[in-house]
Amino acid sequence: MKNLYWRPQRISLHLLWIVALVAIGGLVAVENYTVQEKQPHYSMKIKASRLAAQAFDVIRAEKTRLGIPIDEESDPAKTGMIGILLSPLTTNPGHLPSKQTSANPNFAAVMVHLLKRAGVSEGDKVAVGVSGSFPSINVCVLAALYTLKVDPVIIASAGSSQWGANNPEFMWPDMEKLLAEKHLFPYRSVAISRGGIDDRALGLPRESRKSLDKVIERSGAMPLVVSNFTESVELRMKLFQEHSGDSEYAAYINVGGGTTSVGTKVGKQMFRPGLNRSLPRGAAHIDSVMTRFALEEIPVIHLSKINEIAERYGLPLQPLKTPKAGEGQIFYKEVHSPLLAATVLLLIIGLLIVFIRLDWGYRFFNANRKESGSSRPERMI
Repeated sequence: MKNLYWRPQRISLHLLWIVALVAIGGLVAVENYTVQEKQPHYSMKIKASRLAAQAFDVIRAEKTRLGIPIDEESDPAKTGMIGILLSPLTTNPGHLPSKQTSANPNFAAVMVHLLKRAGVSEGDKVAVGVSGSFPSINVCVLAALYTLKVDPVIIASAGSSQWGANNPEFMWPDMEKLLAEKHLFPYRSVAISRGGIDDRALGLPRESRKSLDKVIERSGAMPLVVSNFTESVELRMKLFQEHSGDSEYAAYINVGGGTTSVGTKVGKQMFRPGLNRSLPRGAAHIDSVMTRFALEEIPVIHLSKINEIAERYGLPLQPLKTPKAGEGQIFYKEVHSPLLAATVLLLIIGLLIVFIRLDWGYRFFNANRKESGSSRPERMI
């Protein structure tokens, strides 16, 4: 059995234990000590998030000026980006936790990440479909597009689900116009529809539909008037084509669950939240703007199921205060320290050189034995 392993003949077990303990201690230190490493496109992500935060402040200030109160129960972070439960212009049910999670300017960094993954570059043309349901995400999309110097063509819907931009005095078209007038973003929608069922706000009283028309009118945008679902899809695609010029679209961005943008309820489930590089299997028969872009092999960024996207990119769910720009794993990732690992490795190699190659350990223990007056030689294995 003695021939089954080898160990230096002139080094004591004490020294081998020292090397082993240093190695174990170093392994534990390397495994448990991490450092933050900046994620790709860090500077652009920070710039976009700061711009989104500035836009949030402008919208909140305008709400205050208009005398629109902030409900601390539905908007505990006091962002001013959460609407009310019901209003005459509320087109669909909404999910409050998703709205609360969306009120985070760092979603602009997520948009920078997704646009870069989609291959979008400076000067590219991007098609965008938004509604009033997620005004915070709309703002973050605009901030990312502006930061990346992308040329968007935007078609919006005036209507909103619960807790979105559903206050009759201050709908999404009003917010978009305000942000342009304050020179935060140079973008305006080329057309705005009513939104809701069939893109015509079906199910709302006639007075409510007229009010949505007035919202569109005061925004100064062209009203997108349609008679049915198919016409809405066709007209949107026609407008995107007319405003593309000689350029091809690099991506299509959809915010929320607008029916003509994403299709039926089944269509909403087929596209995964985030980046879709190709058409999901079985989605070709579900007509929508998103499907038509995907059929042309144009990347689609689907911003729905906001809580799922937040968890994927390390953003908090339903924060009780507005996160600051730069907070979240979308900016940093935890990695093991290469410097610490190299230091531990060099330490172990150094000990082995000193104890074995230079025979320091043998001389050290011999010197200690002579000083102690021991005449009995220590057995070296």
